[in-house]
Amino acid sequence: MPLVTMNDFLPRAKANRFAVGQFNMNNLEFAQAITEAGIAEKAPFIFGVSEGALKYMGMENTVALAEAAAKKSGLPIALHLDHGSTFEVAMACIRAGFSSVMFDGSHHPFEENIKLTREVVRAAHAMGVSVEGELGTIGGVEDDISVAEEDANLAKPEEAIRFYEETGVDCVAIAVGTAHGMYKGEPKIHYDIIEAVASKIPVPVVLHGGSGVPDDAIIKSIAAGVGKINVNTENQVAMTNVIREVLNKDGKIYDPRKYLVPARNAMIEVVRTKMRLFGSSGQA
Repeated sequence: MPLVTMNDFLPRAKANRFAVGQFNMNNLEFAQAITEAGIAEKAPFIFGVSEGALKYMGMENTVALAEAAAKKSGLPIALHLDHGSTFEVAMACIRAGFSSVMFDGSHHPFEENIKLTREVVRAAHAMGVSVEGELGTIGGVEDDISVAEEDANLAKPEEAIRFYEETGVDCVAIAVGTAHGMYKGEPKIHYDIIEAVASKIPVPVVLHGGSGVPDDAIIKSIAAGVGKINVNTENQVAMTNVIREVLNKDGKIYDPRKYLVPARNAMIEVVRTKMRLFGSSGQA
């Protein structure tokens, strides 16, 4: 089937209290692993593509990989720009075939964030594309962007509700205590903020920084109103650990398939485990 927007499954995720995983696609092996996991779990999912990954893979290759996955699997798959920085980047992705985009205006003043996000929503919706917006500042490292823990700002529920009302986004990423990358300790998630926002708007809340969050915290977040959870670092770590292990065992290996196949299999298990945890297995 063709790529779909996030509206193909996010409203149902919110209504039925499960979450759809966004798993970032960084190369062919990521695309294959995520797709194989989705097929095995009969789960909808979102390919997240950061601007850095887009530069690495190229626009045409990125769209082709996602379209091939959707055709092979028959699953509802959205191809989603992750942390889009400008209106122009979002429009370029839409023109190339992305079915969903995120505009991250969280580093702008609140009123400016609303204005810029609303412009992206107006254009994207006119082209049948879903939009994610962001409020508050999420800590950690995403591509080359690093936000120190002390600079991360929690979202204010009243502002998040107004943000949705004035932009019309299809889901809202709010800073609630998670961070990009792996955690040194256990994250302190503010479920009260999630619930205060999710109970007042018809679209789901998005949890960024899902890698390394304890299972019980994920379950509580979904119960509070999270309907989309982003995972990237755990797949990167699983892949890298296996490659390192294979090459350390045999320094004579030079065929990349000898280490990329087991690395891909490791990512399949990560994604399958997350899909079960999120409750999205069997929801395709």
